Amino acid sequence: SAVIMLRTLCLIAAVSSAEAFAPAGRHLVAPRTRAAARTSSSPSRGGLATARPLTTALNAAAPPSSEPEFDGGAVVRYGGAVGLQFTSILAAFAAIDLLCDTASVTLPPPAIAAMFFGLSLKSRVFSPLDNSRPDRGAAVKGEATRGFGDRIMPSWTPPGITFPIMWVLIVAPLRAYSSMTVFEASGAGHLLDTPALFFLVLHLCIGDTWNTINNVERRLGAAVPGVACVWASVLLAAVNYGAVDSTAGTCLGLTAVWITVAGTLIADTWRINNEDGTEPLYPYKGDVATRFWFEAP
Repeated sequence: SAVIMLRTLCLIAAVSSAEAFAPAGRHLVAPRTRAAARTSSSPSRGGLATARPLTTALNAAAPPSSEPEFDGGAVVRYGGAVGLQFTSILAAFAAIDLLCDTASVTLPPPAIAAMFFGLSLKSRVFSPLDNSRPDRGAAVKGEATRGFGDRIMPSWTPPGITFPIMWVLIVAPLRAYSSMTVFEASGAGHLLDTPALFFLVLHLCIGDTWNTINNVERRLGAAVPGVACVWASVLLAAVNYGAVDSTAGTCLGLTAVWITVAGTLIADTWRINNEDGTEPLYPYKGDVATRFWFEAP
């Protein structure tokens, strides 16, 4: 009996040692008896239980995620959206020029200002992408809406009411006034004969596409280089406006100050929402699919 007891103690010690030195996530499991195996086998006519594979911490853990797959189709659509929107707005300009020629009238400067004020706020109607804007009322109240409060925001984020004030009462009027000034200074009398205006149109198209990336699709990483393109395009527009009229260039250049602040906010938002490093600075394939409104889902 002493020998049997000694063997039993040795066996227990061996099993305990194996458990202690087993790799993390692995656990030793006593072999099942044939009866237990039959109990968990496939269903039979006798109605036995369905087999369930033994789950351990090792095989339950998901394999380490690989680098997200670049979504080239989304990038192509972003570029296509800018091109289609830009062409559509210029086509509208051509139609306005034609109507003015037919009626033998010239657009008065206030009409140009009104036109570009409207474009500053509603240029997205020409975009083939979903360009739904954040709910302005919800943002003012500090409630979550698309692109505002629906993610972790930096502590220095301006109050929600700041955004509509800046875009509607400051940025849009500056765009309108500078465009009117450029149109007058050029003396062309036609929208299509004032190429400096095209650069602001391009800026608006890039901005609308960026809105889709950041607010609709919520691609926080891709929104960072996207807002850099918005910032670069407004500087390009300001330079071309300034080549026609220095005051117009200065007024439009002032809007770049706000876009610089907005761009810094976007970059910081991505940083604090990407502490695990899973959100790259490019669009990737996943739950979000970029589509034009006329494409089938």
